[in-house]
Amino acid sequence: MNTITNTNYNFPGQQSIYKGKVREVYGLDNNTLVMVATDRLSAFDVVMPKGIPYKGQILNQIATKMMKETEDIVPNWLISTPDPNVAIGHLCEPFKVEMVIRGYLSGHAAREYKAGRRLICGMPMLEGMKENDKFPEPLITPSTKADNGSHDEDITREEILKKGIVSEADYIVLEKYTKALFQRGTEIAAKRGLILVDTKYEFGKTKEGKIVLIDEIHTPDSSRYFYSEGYQDRQDNNAPQKQLSKEFVRQWLIQNGFQGKEGQQIPKMSEEYINSVSERYIELYEKITGEKFIKANLTDIETRISNNVLTYLKTIN
Repeated sequence: MNTITNTNYNFPGQQSIYKGKVREVYGLDNNTLVMVATDRLSAFDVVMPKGIPYKGQILNQIATKMMKETEDIVPNWLISTPDPNVAIGHLCEPFKVEMVIRGYLSGHAAREYKAGRRLICGMPMLEGMKENDKFPEPLITPSTKADNGSHDEDITREEILKKGIVSEADYIVLEKYTKALFQRGTEIAAKRGLILVDTKYEFGKTKEGKIVLIDEIHTPDSSRYFYSEGYQDRQDNNAPQKQLSKEFVRQWLIQNGFQGKEGQQIPKMSEEYINSVSERYIELYEKITGEKFIKANLTDIETRISNNVLTYLKTIN
């Protein structure tokens, strides 16, 4: 199947291009960003050799829907989505922290807990918990944003303020927005029979100095979901929780001897496996949004994106 794993556009007024693990961001001279969600698949901070059909469309459309469902409580960077794989929004100066918030003892928090630690990013975790138990209150556990593909690192609120990474006044707003978004995300998930376990939010400042939500929100790449039906029974019986995230990709890689460590080879992904991942992402989309996924035309994705973006830019210039 046709996928988009790399772009090289030259839009009118283009001044910069930034290529992240899965997104490519074009900066224009009118303080506008064009963000292209590619079909690249990243796990353990490593980009896999082959793209996943529809993955970029899925992440872009979930993030767009979730931004629209939260814009009444937290302002965001988004202006328009002229193509299934594209979001256009305001140029922002990103804060150099990711605001991770955890409602349950899962993932990284559970690994820290098993290692005997009872503090994560300076936040206390109660004694006597077991993996996937709910915290009494959600914990904000920020991490520093990594450059050049290196791993993000945990950091405490105190360290962020002491190092001047974020001012105290701004950090108070980031905390407030993070809690509000997680509460709304929890409510949206509950309507779909899901539990929002943990997630991360990224924020930036517009040229006017306004703090806004940027990047993706509540997608399976940035969030972990459990199915709410049977959650308590599984906890009571010490059974693994039924998850809705890209954890299935990580588990497949682990089973095939890859965790992103030096010297390890990325296992070969067959066409059959790649298509199964694509089908799983479509399933995630439909469960998270409660809507039927409509496949975009894959005949010539690069040209489709270019035409749609250029048509939109003509309407604002």
